[in-house]
Amino acid sequence: MKKIIIILSVIVICIVISITYAYTSYKNDVNQIQKFNNQFSKYIDQEFYGNELATIINLAIDNNEKYKIQKNSSGQYIEDELYSVRVDVYMTDTQKTYSMELLNSGEISNFVSNYSNIKFKCTKVEYHKKNKRISYLGIEQIS
Repeated sequence: MKKIIIILSVIVICIVISITYAYTSYKNDVNQIQKFNNQFSKYIDQEFYGNELATIINLAIDNNEKYKIQKNSSGQYIEDELYSVRVDVYMTDTQKTYSMELLNSGEISNFVSNYSNIKFKCTKVEYHKKNKRISYLGIEQIS
């Protein structure tokens, strides 16, 4: 009888530990996603200047490099289902949309010096379906 009670106790303890570990991992993942999204969400539906746009682009590129997101033949990041981030910027001056890679290839410091006093607004945001991380930001020039 004592043997059965000890075995059942060990099994119950293992189950409790497994559930606790799974819950802790889940909460950790949710917190990391929320922390990541917070880096970008402060710009959603807000006006900001060109230097902050450069920050957004750098955050997106750093993220893509961190997760080793592949590039296509034209140097643009290929979207994946979990970690990629894409930023497109619509410029009213030229009536064209520019990718973050194109803006970054022209030296982001040149962009900042030319557009630091221009206002932008993040008008579109998309999330990855699997993990709810931000996957796309659409930004428009407003002045």
